[in-house]
Amino acid sequence: MWAGLGFALAAGLMWGLVFVSPLLLPDYPALMLSLGRYLAFGLIALPLGWFDRAELARLSRADWLEALKLAAVGNLIYYLLLASAIQRAGAPLPTMIIGTLPVMIPICANLFNHQRDGRLRWSALAPSLLLIAAGIACVNQVELGRLAADAGGDGIRYAIGALLAVGAMLCWTWYPIRNSNWMRAHPDRNPRAWSTAQGLATLPLALCGFAVFAATNAIGITSLPLPLGPEPAGYIGLMLAVGFFASWLGTLCWNAASQRLPTSLAGQLIVFETISALAYAFMLRGQWPAPLTALGIGLLLAGVLLGTRVRAEPVESAH
Repeated sequence: MWAGLGFALAAGLMWGLVFVSPLLLPDYPALMLSLGRYLAFGLIALPLGWFDRAELARLSRADWLEALKLAAVGNLIYYLLLASAIQRAGAPLPTMIIGTLPVMIPICANLFNHQRDGRLRWSALAPSLLLIAAGIACVNQVELGRLAADAGGDGIRYAIGALLAVGAMLCWTWYPIRNSNWMRAHPDRNPRAWSTAQGLATLPLALCGFAVFAATNAIGITSLPLPLGPEPAGYIGLMLAVGFFASWLGTLCWNAASQRLPTSLAGQLIVFETISALAYAFMLRGQWPAPLTALGIGLLLAGVLLGTRVRAEPVESAH
């Protein structure tokens, strides 16, 4: 349990980086940020794949197809939507929408994964979920008030950003449940090798995406200095950092946590990503969080700690 919590915390700290990287490269479209991040992830996975070649050779065609699905939905599409949302609405609002994941994932896992993980009684789960929801609501209230007070704010742009963040949230409601199902169905597999497999599956998707982006740039649909944009050094450095820490190492830590924790509990621990992202966003702003924001973060932590005390009850066989 404690090892799983530690791995989930490490994953959250690294995943929080992705919420501020679009703000560090505002001149780059979200598609190029998503493709760059996962191209770096794929390139990092190539030499790692050599060390894990024995484990990777054990993967079947169905396993590689699963890795491709996870890479497409949980990596490229998710980050394309999230980066687009952050560039339109800033970091805090999309962060709080993604922050509903600790509520969404346990509910979905309790509905669909109870045969494997056991059923969490709703009465036992409810206090933790309510505390998490209240914390998210507190932080979200502060950010919505800030947006309303911004005379230069574009309401339509913010609304589009919110909708894109909802789409990202749906992608990442599906991803951890699907990924956890595979990990728990293959307890003898190395989590590092599965992380590397997803990176290798992402590489051809990112290369194809870059080819399409270059084609649209060539015919004038987009206009960006290719192949590395207006800030090549910053782009390469940030994409490599995010590709290694947030993609490969973060996925490795999350896979290790998924093997040790029930899906419903692991889903709540994604709250660490939300807290990390908020901390990084306020550091970038050079501001301390408002009192209500601090209260919301405290409620989120309390909800997670309470959730770790809930134990699943085995589901009796139908026969």
